[in-house]
Amino acid sequence: MILLGVNIDHGATLRQARYRGAPESVAGSVEPDPVTLAERALRAGADGITAHLREDRRHVQERDVWRLRQLPGCRLNLEMACTAEMTELALHVRPPAVCLVPESREEVTTEGGLDVAGSLAKVRTCVAALRAAGIEVSLFIDPNEHQVVAAAEVGAPVVELHTGAYANAYATPRRAMEFDRLTLGAVRAHELRLTVNAGHGINYVNIAEVRTLPHLHELNIGHSIISRALFGGIDEAVREMKARLNP
Repeated sequence: MILLGVNIDHGATLRQARYRGAPESVAGSVEPDPVTLAERALRAGADGITAHLREDRRHVQERDVWRLRQLPGCRLNLEMACTAEMTELALHVRPPAVCLVPESREEVTTEGGLDVAGSLAKVRTCVAALRAAGIEVSLFIDPNEHQVVAAAEVGAPVVELHTGAYANAYATPRRAMEFDRLTLGAVRAHELRLTVNAGHGINYVNIAEVRTLPHLHELNIGHSIISRALFGGIDEAVREMKARLNP
C-alpha cells in the first residue's frame, strides 16, 4: 500500500488571498481554515498532512503549524527551507517529519529539487539537528544519481523525488525519458537503503503511471486534490485519489 500525504498549502493560499494581514479571527468568518481541511482529509483516508511553512509566510502560517501539530491523529510532514531559523522553529514544533525543500521568493511553487550535492555541509548540519530531536527527515530532490548519493551522505533516511519535470512532460515525447529518470532515481535510492517518496504535479490522470515507480512508499499531493475538492468536496477528492493510488 502506497501512503497518501495531502498537502494543504493551496487551501491556505485561498484564505490568505482574502485575509492576508487580517487578525486571526475576523468576526469568526476567516475561511477556508486549512486545519479543518486537514482534519477532513484525514477522516477521508489521508495517511498524513503536508504543509510548507515558507520563509515569506505566503500561505501556511506558524499558527497553522502549531494547530496541525496538536490535531489528533495527524502525522504532520513540515516542508521547510534548510536554514538555521527554520531548523530552530522545527525543533520547537517537533513534527513527526520534516522535508527540506529549496525556496525562491520569485517562484509561485517549488520549481526544482534541493541541491544537496552543492551544499553538503549545510544540509548535513540541518539533518543531524532534526534527527537528534527524533524527527524523520526527507530531502526533496531531483531524481539524479548525484543528488540521491548526496542525500545518503548527509544522513537523510528519506528522499522525496521531484516529479514536476515528469508531470510537465506528460503530454509530450519527453514523458518516457522523465519517467525513466524517476525510475532510476528510485532504484538508486533503494540501493542506498533510503525510503522513496515522490511528489509535485501529480494528478488524477498521471497517478496511474506514477504509482508504478519501484520502491515507492508515499506520494505527497496538494494542488490536484484541492482543485478537485472545489467540485466534490475534500472528502470525495481524497477518497478518489486513494482509490487511484491503490486500485
